[in-house]
Amino acid sequence: MSRSSIVSFGLALSWLLFPSSAYCQSSAPDAFTSALAKGPIYAALAALAGGFLVSLTPCVYPMIAVTVSVFGARQTKSRSEGALLSLMFVLGIAAMFVPLGVAAGLSGTMFGSVLQNQWVVAAIAALFLIMAAAMFGFFEFGLPSALTNRLAQMGGLGYRGAFTLGLVCGLIAAPCTGPVLTGILTWIAQTKSATLGAGAMTAFSLGLGAPFFVVGTFAVQLPKSGPWMVYVKSVLGIVLIVVALYFLSTAFPVLGALAQPSQTFLLGALAATGVGIALGAIHRDFADPDWASKLLKGSGVVLASLGLFFAILGATKTSNTLAWQTTTLEATRARALAENRPLLVDFTAAWCGACKELEKHTFSNPQVVQEAARFLAVRVDATHDDDPKVEQTLSSLQVVGLPTVILFDSKGHEALRYRDFVTAEEFLAALMRVR
Repeated sequence: MSRSSIVSFGLALSWLLFPSSAYCQSSAPDAFTSALAKGPIYAALAALAGGFLVSLTPCVYPMIAVTVSVFGARQTKSRSEGALLSLMFVLGIAAMFVPLGVAAGLSGTMFGSVLQNQWVVAAIAALFLIMAAAMFGFFEFGLPSALTNRLAQMGGLGYRGAFTLGLVCGLIAAPCTGPVLTGILTWIAQTKSATLGAGAMTAFSLGLGAPFFVVGTFAVQLPKSGPWMVYVKSVLGIVLIVVALYFLSTAFPVLGALAQPSQTFLLGALAATGVGIALGAIHRDFADPDWASKLLKGSGVVLASLGLFFAILGATKTSNTLAWQTTTLEATRARALAENRPLLVDFTAAWCGACKELEKHTFSNPQVVQEAARFLAVRVDATHDDDPKVEQTLSSLQVVGLPTVILFDSKGHEALRYRDFVTAEEFLAALMRVR
């Protein structure tokens, strides 16, 4: 695998790992499903890519050929039998990881409100950074060697043995699966979807098991282990740092505010990413005793991570949006009545993914922007919903979940209320009806 292909794969994975919708509360159907018609596909692709990249790390790759020999795929008399044995191994991997995805989705429904606290989100970001440090080799974590050896001897020949080996494969590979797996499970918990959790973990298992299946079915000879595995771990480490920065930007919006939707900003961010990679973000190793190499590696990681983070943020921002008032809701309502104008009130939060989808797909629509010019538009930031002033505002308008968009007519009467994502076409029709 070439260095360029690893870099491209890592960039794609980092893009896909960004959750476009999080734990917004709304009436059925939930905001996640409505706002992200293609979200599950992206989630599955990201998990699949993550699993495959993990299979190329030093904890997993060297054991592929040995494991396939243990469960007997290389001693079969036909390719179909080898394929079935290999498939049982992959199903064993899935049996190990899918319950974790379901549990993460269910835990999200129980603890989603806790994740709205900015310090909890900051703690999650810190966890991602710790996992990134593990990818860069600052420390190792895994099962005791005695337990690992015992697990490796389980199963034996045949379909049952292949399934059992797949079941324990994730435990044996814990030092390298842990960081990526923790990131995916944390993201699943935010979606509050056990179904999505099961699907994402199935895709992760397929990615992790793909090399085992290919070797067991077609008896191919894999490339030898080498420095390229350090590149894979470095890519995963950078991805985890970028995701950590994303979480921090939801808890502290000032980070996201630095990104601009201009082409110049995007090119600058991509240039910083390129410089970081050239300095050694991927091909250098922190294990190198040369301090100059360590310094170049560290500088490269910082530049590549920040550049990629801001490139993604800048690319997803929209410059064409509604003219939001900077005054308070009360002042804007009073002005709307005085000027005999309709009013648009948007309740949003930094952690609300569906709110961001409204901004990206609905509020930025040119026709919506043009029609909404008749309105006074005000945005209420409910990121810190434990703030007494925010609680009072939410209570006064009976807002029970996000996203919530309320339209008032020119007399001050509530005309329409949306508690979920709404398409630009539907919202435009609503705006045209309100006078």
